[in-house]
Amino acid sequence: MPDLAAPELLGDHTTLRLGGPAASYVVARTPEELTGAVTTADEAGEEVLVLGGGSNLVIADEGFPGVVVEVATTGVRSDLDDAGPACGGTLVTVAAGESWDDLVATAAERGWAGIEALAGIPGRVGATPIQNVGAYGQDVSQTIAQVRVWDRVLKGYRTFANADCRFGYRTSRFKSDPGRHVVVEVTFQLRVGTLSEPVAYAELARALGVEIGERAPVADVRAAVLGLRRGKGMVLDPADHDTWSAGSFFTNPVIDPAAVPDGAPAYAQADGRVKTSAAWLIERAGFGKGHPGHGPATLSTKHTLALTNRGDATTKDLLVLAREIRDGVESRFGIRLENEPVLVGVEL
Repeated sequence: MPDLAAPELLGDHTTLRLGGPAASYVVARTPEELTGAVTTADEAGEEVLVLGGGSNLVIADEGFPGVVVEVATTGVRSDLDDAGPACGGTLVTVAAGESWDDLVATAAERGWAGIEALAGIPGRVGATPIQNVGAYGQDVSQTIAQVRVWDRVLKGYRTFANADCRFGYRTSRFKSDPGRHVVVEVTFQLRVGTLSEPVAYAELARALGVEIGERAPVADVRAAVLGLRRGKGMVLDPADHDTWSAGSFFTNPVIDPAAVPDGAPAYAQADGRVKTSAAWLIERAGFGKGHPGHGPATLSTKHTLALTNRGDATTKDLLVLAREIRDGVESRFGIRLENEPVLVGVEL
């Protein structure tokens, strides 16, 4: 049976360290415990919050009135483990409860290329396909082969191939139909070799001393990404309040080319629109690092995309800051920023 605990503070389970108590909290260590806990709550008509690493959640100060199910499943298996020498690639199937950053470290150690630029991202593997997690020129949709889920509507397991996941910029079919699919495991198609995938991000290329499109040792790419993320307060550190965040709070807007402000970055998209920089917009709207310079919730002193808890913030404090920035950018540029973290019991 899964572990049942008395109501506990959800702020202890989120990287923002915000969120009130759960009415009920379940730790699920096997797929059967995970699907069983969700199904039991569904049949009882209770609200369910499936919790991984808590790195992409903003939870109300009042907490959650239903059942919180923590995904604590484990297991990483490669089809090469029993198949002998590699033939250029491997399918790696990972339990939803595994740490994402630990998986990236394992991939670097074993010479599995394709996720090395995603080092240092907090959270668990099961969350990555929902958000189509990405950074430094990579996202998980480039390597996901399939996603196995529990469908809460059909009440059964389903397996979605990559093409059926409807991946887009920070989105997927799982995000667009929130709550329906509980990710059980994810299978990645990774290349076997000592060199990374082609480096696609200019800042990372400079850190590695290579040109865009060139390769570097997988372990070197991972180390360089960790260094860049630490410099921006994006690697969790309990002693550093700049890391008490949900990562990038706003997504980069994808807009019509005519709407891009003069001087703003613009990256062409397949649908004819362009992606611009939320950080550029925030800074040019007058919100610098550390804004407002005091208070329980501020922008990170290292990176303007992260909203941080300085130690005694409430969720209400954080949302006041988020609204100030969103509305300020919209007033200055006519572009409305969208939050990346999932909001639970609150609205922006």
